[in-house]
Amino acid sequence: MRGKIIGSLVAIGAMALLNGCATVRSPDPRDPWEGWNRSVQSFNDDVDSYVMKPVAKGYKWVMPDFADQGVTNFFSNLDDIGVFTNDLLQAKFMQSGMDTARFLVNTTAGVGGLIDVASMIDLPKHNEDFDQTLGVWGVPTGPYIVLPLFGPSSPRGVVGLVGDAAMNPVTYAGFYLNPEWIGAAVSMGTGALKVVDARADLLGMEKVATEAAVDRYQFFRDAYFSNRNYLVNDGNVPEDDVLKFEELKDDGYGPLNTNPY
Repeated sequence: MRGKIIGSLVAIGAMALLNGCATVRSPDPRDPWEGWNRSVQSFNDDVDSYVMKPVAKGYKWVMPDFADQGVTNFFSNLDDIGVFTNDLLQAKFMQSGMDTARFLVNTTAGVGGLIDVASMIDLPKHNEDFDQTLGVWGVPTGPYIVLPLFGPSSPRGVVGLVGDAAMNPVTYAGFYLNPEWIGAAVSMGTGALKVVDARADLLGMEKVATEAAVDRYQFFRDAYFSNRNYLVNDGNVPEDDVLKFEELKDDGYGPLNTNPY
């Protein structure tokens, strides 16, 4: 009897040991700064939980649906300036013409971009940013970085953020509004509204993303690389390189847009 008990304990111990070995993750060569990145993601999650999410919920509660959609359309229309510029930089001349027409139609007939008239006349929304342009030019993504407040990124992505800011007319509000503090206030206020509006639009998606992930950090890292690769290659990637979840619908930005900011 005693021998059976000892044998059972040994078997259980061996199973536990094998299970422990099976769960040890090998380092991901794309993520040499994982310790730092996990700490920053934890910080970002706390900021989101205690600041961004409550503000986004309040915004969603206060704003009527048509006004919320109008704000989203307005910022989408502003982003189209960067889109058709990056189209040109990537030699997508036909798409650049479509996106320029889209911007002009929505800015005029769409009352400053509040109404997406262009989509009604078959001028679809595209997503091109400077990070994608650098990728098309052959610049490698580089190692994974989690930026405070901005979220998942990479060295190429950081340069891409700077390039996108340079293509955003709101960035230059301080130069053509007097006094300068008014321009700075407009720029900061507009940026804050864009972030809150984007966060509010993602309130329904976060639960699916969290429940789909065994390791939330790894999920967002893999989703970031998959999404960037998908966009740079215009969707021409192997099937196994795309993270797919039935609950996550394609929003026009690839299989999963992990960074609303």
